Amino acid sequence: MTHSPYPALLDACVLYPARLRDLLMHLGLRGLYQPKWTAQIHEEWKRNLLVNRRDLQAEQLDRVHALMDKAMPDANVIGHEQLVDSIRLPDQDDRHVLAAAIIANAEVIVTYNLKDFPVDYLSTFGIEAIHPDDFVSDLIDLNHALALEAVTNLRQALKNPPMTADSFLASLTQIEMAKTVKALEDYKFIL
Repeated sequence: MTHSPYPALLDACVLYPARLRDLLMHLGLRGLYQPKWTAQIHEEWKRNLLVNRRDLQAEQLDRVHALMDKAMPDANVIGHEQLVDSIRLPDQDDRHVLAAAIIANAEVIVTYNLKDFPVDYLSTFGIEAIHPDDFVSDLIDLNHALALEAVTNLRQALKNPPMTADSFLASLTQIEMAKTVKALEDYKFIL
């Protein structure tokens, strides 16, 4: 059964880890959901990555950003700035994320920072904050075939260095994706 892909706003913290960013992109490219982000979200993950990874150059991350925008031309949300001042969140720096989710008609905000997006407040907008592990494992449940195809294509595309299925799953465990790993374990022979 194929489901209509729904919009999901990706917070900067889920675009920061390359493995998760790549996984979310592959799942989106397979039509399992519609990734949404803003230029500000891109700037945030790139800025933080450059601070923590001195081996990376801004140009490299700008190229990744450009490739993401090219692969998903409808993902970039604009016009959300007008809502930012009216939004009340524990971390005022996250208001732009919720504003973009509202404008994008996103059902979910995919984030590690669940505490920064109170359930009661988000529900007034018909939006839920969801951990990336729950999000990806739900996508796998919704459409095993497409999700496995996306994961297989991602793992096989990793060439520097190449990764076995086991090492790929271990890399997901390192970024708090235990449910996703459990959902994929039975299929690792085809990954």
